[in-house]
Amino acid sequence: MRHAQCTVVYLFSGSKSEVAMKRLLFLSFCLIIGLLVWNGEAKAGELAQRLANFPQWERLTSVQPAKGDLTYPIWMQGEWNVKSTLIDLVAPLAPDIITPGFEGNRRYLNQPISFKVKFVPEKVYVSGPKLIPRTINKHKAIVADRAYNGLSLARAYLGDDAVTSVKVDPESPNRQITTLKNNLQLISIVTARVTETTPEKKYITTEVFQQLFKGAKNPYFNIVESTTAYQQQPTSDPAVVADQVTAVYLSPQDPNYFKAGTSPIALYRYKLDFSYNGYERSND
Repeated sequence: MRHAQCTVVYLFSGSKSEVAMKRLLFLSFCLIIGLLVWNGEAKAGELAQRLANFPQWERLTSVQPAKGDLTYPIWMQGEWNVKSTLIDLVAPLAPDIITPGFEGNRRYLNQPISFKVKFVPEKVYVSGPKLIPRTINKHKAIVADRAYNGLSLARAYLGDDAVTSVKVDPESPNRQITTLKNNLQLISIVTARVTETTPEKKYITTEVFQQLFKGAKNPYFNIVESTTAYQQQPTSDPAVVADQVTAVYLSPQDPNYFKAGTSPIALYRYKLDFSYNGYERSND
């Protein structure tokens, strides 16, 4: 999510509402939704090296099954004005395999999209033995306001009238449903992730998620992997910057799946600038 974290890729033709929903197929909610918790660190420097090697890219194998909610560094707390700019796009398997609409996305190079997001404290509950009430951890986790952020991002890309709602499953923060006009739906499910903290204090996440578009004549399914490196800039504005790469892979149902192997069919790189907009926050 142009993803993301923060990416929309324009793939299809059809009715206005259908095209709008399908633009969401490659929204990257890594930045916006905050779907992850720590499930293990990547090998030292693995994610940072991966970003440094762009556009050389292979599917990551060190991810772990997704459980629970992502906790962000304390310096992400607050409300932010975000500017997302597509700075590069690559089709590694072209001309043999290329997503429809890929070339059309070049028009969005260096065209920033702005929206607001929130990262807020959330109480962390620790499960105890049966018949004993759950206790609250003394430390508060910083998590994304998923519904607010998802709606803000979707409307920034598609327009206020095109997006009806964004809902997060109350039983699982890894499942989100975006509804557009005419009951078109995008179901996004995080399946795996890994995190890394570098000596330069960059916080890097990689998440893999499945996306299913429902409501059109032919449902569409794809797999997206998004890697984002956040770094605090305490003495400047923007106060946080991020480097994000969204990789799009073919689903097993695609006839070219085995031909593509572990290679992505599209790569999108974004520069994200976070300017602080409210709430007290820590510089720790």
